[in-house]
Amino acid sequence: MAEGRGRPADRTATPPGTPSGARRTRRGRPGHDRESLLRVAVGLFNERGFDGTSMDDLARELGVTKAAIYHHVPGKQELLRLAVDRALDGLFALADELDSVPGRAVDRLEHLVRGSVTVLVDRLPFVTLLLRVRGNTEVERDALERRREFDRIVAGLVADAVADGDLRSDVDPATTARLLFGMVNSLIEWYRPQGHIGGPDLADAVAKVAFDGLRTRPPG
Repeated sequence: MAEGRGRPADRTATPPGTPSGARRTRRGRPGHDRESLLRVAVGLFNERGFDGTSMDDLARELGVTKAAIYHHVPGKQELLRLAVDRALDGLFALADELDSVPGRAVDRLEHLVRGSVTVLVDRLPFVTLLLRVRGNTEVERDALERRREFDRIVAGLVADAVADGDLRSDVDPATTARLLFGMVNSLIEWYRPQGHIGGPDLADAVAKVAFDGLRTRPPG
């Protein structure tokens, strides 16, 4: 049958001169796996707020249909859970290491502070989102409870270090713990990975500022 009459021409046919075996493939929009979907979602949540981001917004940002998103996750709440867990799991992995850290309680506390800076740098978008949750949903309330559990671990270390005589005792341990991690958490407001300071140097700076002021000094 002559082209132009009856069946349309095959637009994907191999053009003249194409080497044998070579085929033209139809170019389409790249797909997304759950990890890339999560990273885009976290970026939008941080930019617009979780409540201010709809699944339509996310689909437009990704250039896919909502059905394509639902292939990976049941909804927006699951994306939030995955994101805050990414941050919290990093922190609790540090807490799990504490029994193997040599030295005294103050050494374990410093290890935890330094490691928390590293987690923040490595997982900055996820930690940023975690620190902005306010308990409006069950996922957020669960995240806040895990944060309180972590705070209790820190306060316990501070109390042990005070009892050992390694940290000053004129500040309440719970307050010291909040001040320490208030400084760590404030990094999300200004730290940018493309800047001139990397994670290890940043951890050193935080540890020096914090512990030089907290440690006890021998008389004289």
